[in-house]
Amino acid sequence: MCGIVGYVGKRPAAPILVEGLHRLEYRGYDSAGLATPEAGGLRVIKTEGRVQQLRNLIKEEIPAAVGIAHTRWATHGEPSDANAHPHLDSAGRIALVHNGIIENSDRLRAQLTAEGVSFASETDTEALAHLIGRLMAAEDAPSLEEAVRAALSRVEGTYGIVVLDRDNPDHLVVARNGSPIVLGIGEGEMFVASDVAALVRHTQQVVYLDDGELAVVRSDEFHTSTLAVEASPVVKSPTTVDLVADDYELGGSTDFMSKEIHEQPTALARALSGRLNERFATAHLGGINMEPRELRAIRRVKFLGCGSSYYAGQMGAQLVEELARIPADAEPASEFRYRNPVVEADTLYVALSQSGETLDTLAAAQELKRKGGQLLGVVNVVGSAIARECGSGIFLHAGPEVSVASTKALTNTATSLAMLGLLLGRVRDLSTADGKRIVAGLRRLPEQVAEILAQEQAVAQVAARFADTRSMFFVGRVRGWPVAREGAQKLKEISYVHAEAYQASELKHGPLALIDNTMPTVIVVPDDELLSKNIGTIEEIKARSGAVIAVTNAELPAGLVDAELRVPRNETELDPILFTIPLQLFAYHLAAKLGRDIDRPRNLAKSVTVE
Repeated sequence: MCGIVGYVGKRPAAPILVEGLHRLEYRGYDSAGLATPEAGGLRVIKTEGRVQQLRNLIKEEIPAAVGIAHTRWATHGEPSDANAHPHLDSAGRIALVHNGIIENSDRLRAQLTAEGVSFASETDTEALAHLIGRLMAAEDAPSLEEAVRAALSRVEGTYGIVVLDRDNPDHLVVARNGSPIVLGIGEGEMFVASDVAALVRHTQQVVYLDDGELAVVRSDEFHTSTLAVEASPVVKSPTTVDLVADDYELGGSTDFMSKEIHEQPTALARALSGRLNERFATAHLGGINMEPRELRAIRRVKFLGCGSSYYAGQMGAQLVEELARIPADAEPASEFRYRNPVVEADTLYVALSQSGETLDTLAAAQELKRKGGQLLGVVNVVGSAIARECGSGIFLHAGPEVSVASTKALTNTATSLAMLGLLLGRVRDLSTADGKRIVAGLRRLPEQVAEILAQEQAVAQVAARFADTRSMFFVGRVRGWPVAREGAQKLKEISYVHAEAYQASELKHGPLALIDNTMPTVIVVPDDELLSKNIGTIEEIKARSGAVIAVTNAELPAGLVDAELRVPRNETELDPILFTIPLQLFAYHLAAKLGRDIDRPRNLAKSVTVE
């Protein structure tokens, strides 16, 4: 969940490092720092706070053409100058930046302290810096590569690391286990980062490290091998990323969340392009690599994701059950591997992750592969760990998503799962007529999302009316239930207003006790077979003086609700995709009214690569 940048080449490293950190700040913004070699030592500049504060501390040009840098999301130790990366060994020879968690750091710290080592921070990372430094200080000192291998053999946990040696500053050593690391290949220069966002200004040629791999990176070459002490070479071929620096720029938008909300019609059109087949009234998902006979053999579908991906998985489960008439459900990936799941041969498991690096989801995918489960990945980043682990699946085509709160990736995930449901339905009993109806409905989504976005000011006015609220309920039935959960999550994460989501029928089984004139309820009200039930729920809330905001495409009785967020009509099965859009706008404008830092909500980061 932190950002790493490394550089070795011919240009001054510091501007490249700081600019790269700026592009990775969505991965962590508690503190930032860099290290470069200088005569007789290492120059380390680090600070609590944002990358701009680090930039302000650099008062003069730093000539070094090699360096490492980091922007942190705190795990061990509060945000502070001392806990900021890079961390050094006792001799000030080794500098190290690290993403992940060293799970046995307390034991390592105790051992090192007993050996006379003094620690300067509360972090788990510093223990690793000292381990490497002590190995390098031995009489029969190994190379930096060998020292990193030996030190990591004592480490339990996850890491993506980059290590710089003051005495041999012509190369960096990089290693990965559970936290992403990518190499960028330039002309006479090399880059290292935890995300390609930091690289695309300089190169589109990249190499992804896999778990259990190490790389030695020099300005004109790199060598990769396994992490084992008895290492074996690993051949890596560069790939080209279809991204440019402008993909990570705000353009004319005030923040990335607003930009990405408004990119949804275009992103949806990309996701649908070439994937809808009118002739056979189905979807063509080439990345799945399953024949119709194999698809027909599936007896259950389980979606695994975290946060918004989990809620999109709930939407997908509802769609699969409606369209394919086979059991489907969604489960938090963070819980899956710990409950010793029963893995069934005829179940299709679908791992959902915007970044493709979410550690909990990656671990669930690895557990499934170990047990022989049928596995698909649904991700937004080509070459990501989950994409490589699954081997087949659906690429979201949402484009880079920088804001911590997911918008266009969530919408494209739900739409991709609708296409999966359509494909599964059409190899079973979904009629051609119903298939054509869903295909037509999917084709209408981009223009209908644009229609909702055109009502932004009306949504902003509703949000402003409720900006002083301290807590809200979000409720919905069946198709509306995951929409309510996603709406509550958006409000919580960017506005810090407490919000709870409930199935509408559950209100009267306890939560209704909290309803009064200070507790508004957002209710998802599709014009479907449950409309009268939802109107009944609204009446129960109104009878207890609760304000009601309805997200609806139905014609509700005059005066029934206090505010409406209108949604155009599509096919009933596709309602959840459209109903999430006004709730994104509602959360955004309520947070803006409260003056929140919308792209960087406190305590959160974009790519969750720790447990």
